[in-house]
This record gives sequence, structure tokens and C-alpha cells, in this order.
Amino acid sequence: MNKSELIEKMADAADISKSAAARALDAFTDEVAIALKNGDTVSLIGFGTFAVKERAARTGRNPQTGATIEIKASKNPSFKAGKALKDAVQ
Repeated sequence: MNKSELIEKMADAADISKSAAARALDAFTDEVAIALKNGDTVSLIGFGTFAVKERAARTGRNPQTGATIEIKASKNPSFKAGKALKDAVQ
């Protein structure tokens, strides 16, 4: 399912226009991104938790040349599914 299909399903399920569903989805994703940027987590009980995981700096290898390279530390968004979502998928 892509974004436009999700918007269409949201509009049908909530009995709202597609433009309203698109604005709601955009607002949701924007606010999650802002919260993660500020170091917060976003927990939706039953659905899951969005958080930021930090990866430490490490040494890697260039597969083409075999030379060692330093990989910088980074922060990556992560999602951990909640119990209700896990149960719905099984």
C-alpha cells in the first residue's frame, strides 16, 4: 500500500474527504518527526512506539578495495510494534 492508497482508505474509514485525510496523515508524520528530532518517543498504545536509536561510531571495510573506513555515529528512527499490531498480523 502506498501513501495515496492509505489516504483513500483513511478517508473511507473516517467518512471524510481525501484532502482532509491527506492533511491528517501529513500532520501525523510531521509531528512524529518533530518529536523524534527533539529526542522524544511517540507511543501509540496497541499500535507501537516510534523512537530514536543511536548507533555508535565503528570501523568498516570498503568491499571494493578492502580498505578500512571510519563510520560516524548516527541517530536513526525506529519503530517497535505493539502487542495489538503484532496480534493483528498473525
